[in-house]
Amino acid sequence: MLKKISLPVVLAILVYAFWVSADFTEIAAGIALFMFGMLCLEEGFKAFTGGMLEGILRKSTDRLWKSLAFGMTSTTLMQSSSLVSLITVSFVSAEMITLMGGIGIIMGANIGTTTGAWLIAGLGLKVDIAAYAMPVLVFGMVFQMQKSKSLKGVGYLLLGFAFLFLGIHYMKEGFESFQQSFDLSAFAMTGIAGVLVFTLIGMLVTVIMQSSHATLLIIITALSTGQVSYENALALAIGANLGSTVTIVLGSIASNLGGKRLAASHVLFNLVTASVAIVFIGQLAWLVDQVAGLMGIRADDFLLKLALFHTLFNVLGVVLLTPFVGRLESLLLQHIQFKPQGMEQPQYLYPEALETPATVVNAVRKEVLHLFDNAYGLLAHGLSLKRHTIDSQESLTDAVKYTRRIFPIDVEDVYEEKIKSLHNEIIAFIAEAQMRESTKAATEKLYELREASRAIVAAVKGMKHLHNNLSRHGLSNNLAVRERYDQIRIHLANLLRELRQLLREEPNDVTPLSIDALRLASQKASRKMMDELDEMIRHRRIAASVATSILNDEAYVTNIGDNLLDAVSTLVSRQETTKLDSFSLDDKEIAQLMEKTSQVDVPEPEQVASRPE
Repeated sequence: MLKKISLPVVLAILVYAFWVSADFTEIAAGIALFMFGMLCLEEGFKAFTGGMLEGILRKSTDRLWKSLAFGMTSTTLMQSSSLVSLITVSFVSAEMITLMGGIGIIMGANIGTTTGAWLIAGLGLKVDIAAYAMPVLVFGMVFQMQKSKSLKGVGYLLLGFAFLFLGIHYMKEGFESFQQSFDLSAFAMTGIAGVLVFTLIGMLVTVIMQSSHATLLIIITALSTGQVSYENALALAIGANLGSTVTIVLGSIASNLGGKRLAASHVLFNLVTASVAIVFIGQLAWLVDQVAGLMGIRADDFLLKLALFHTLFNVLGVVLLTPFVGRLESLLLQHIQFKPQGMEQPQYLYPEALETPATVVNAVRKEVLHLFDNAYGLLAHGLSLKRHTIDSQESLTDAVKYTRRIFPIDVEDVYEEKIKSLHNEIIAFIAEAQMRESTKAATEKLYELREASRAIVAAVKGMKHLHNNLSRHGLSNNLAVRERYDQIRIHLANLLRELRQLLREEPNDVTPLSIDALRLASQKASRKMMDELDEMIRHRRIAASVATSILNDEAYVTNIGDNLLDAVSTLVSRQETTKLDSFSLDDKEIAQLMEKTSQVDVPEPEQVASRPE
């Protein structure tokens, strides 16, 4: 209800603001262009997932010191820490680099942005990236209109940069009158109160200007004309660093959970750095004087000393926090869990279903089927295959063979939205049902369904790990590696197809032997792949490091398959068919059957029948 009311209210406020203020219209247009540029950047980076760009990014961020260097270098070249921060959000959101790598870039960007202060203070220069927006926009549109996916990706990247430049430009233009009329001398203060007040002013100005470089220009101009004291200018520089976090927070709004976590790390890093700088501002000022003397900077050259202060306190923040980056990443992953707006809701778990044991079991069974369907969609996309491809009679071998890109899905986001939330509802519903009177048979069945729900969740968790390596090696230029991951995808996709077909059958047509046949076929496929992998390692056709990843992924696939088979076995069984259990095979019998058939040809997974004639 609140959402339905809020949209008209927001629209009405915007219309009124556009009518009364041309400056606000320009600012709002800048923000809109800014956000659209962010979306274009993400689309562009996703187009290159699995290709050369991902390899360059991964090599540049696989160590913390590399990430720091990448952030410093790129910010120095672009002269925009905001732009580098936004690009990094796109990298993390598209799963092209890890969260730790993104944190390293952000920390490095904070050091790289200090070069702008040196240029402004030393040379009076200011790089205007908006001047490049128009030609970049034209080239971006030319590339975007091409048929090639790679060229379209380049087009999206160029369009993203162009719209970001234009957005920043229009936001600055909208606040031009503010910049001209802002008189800092009216707020002159000394002591700790002055430090806090001017830190707040610097932060607010940067939030308004959307550029720490623009704020530094104001600070340096004010200092050179005597509007503020040197001490107040130092506090303003601290505030400029704090205000720069707003840009990345805005950019993370259009990103997924990974981008939001990165934005949180940026805010936390700048808060810690600013707090240390405020507490030890006297000591830092003394250090600036000492270093300035060694560098040959005159004692009364407050402009260069301000630039030096800006650099020193950012370097200090990096030095202090670098040892704790790993811990910071763990805390962000653990505690920042933004609840998606489209959280999956149960379809059958209504209070009325609790009236009788039979209705409880039926409702829970249907809800677990609903959970399986959600998991099926996630697993299919995790394999970079569409649901309809697996549901159809298309050749899975061809579908995998002609894959051009690995789907850049955020498995964790979908897991939280479609799987975990629904599993929690199932567990809570079963717990409530167990508090009521029930039969022994219903209690046992609810226990089995709870275990089936847990098995489905475990299967999806396995896909979290599998998708990471699949993104790295699924489209490898090494043919042997590509073939192994193709085998993994075909193996799991075939199992998903067979399980879906089983669930569509009438319960009377499904026997425990149907599940046993699938389990046996799955184990044969795993054994075959392991044997081929051993041979490749012996002949050095594949590196040991990559072989280790494949071995781990094969283990994930085995666990995913076993959990899915266990879940479906429960879902297709009925209370009255328990007597058929004598016809099913236990693990020992399946192992013996595998030994007997290991010497004969093993059919491809697509040729294995899931149901006996």
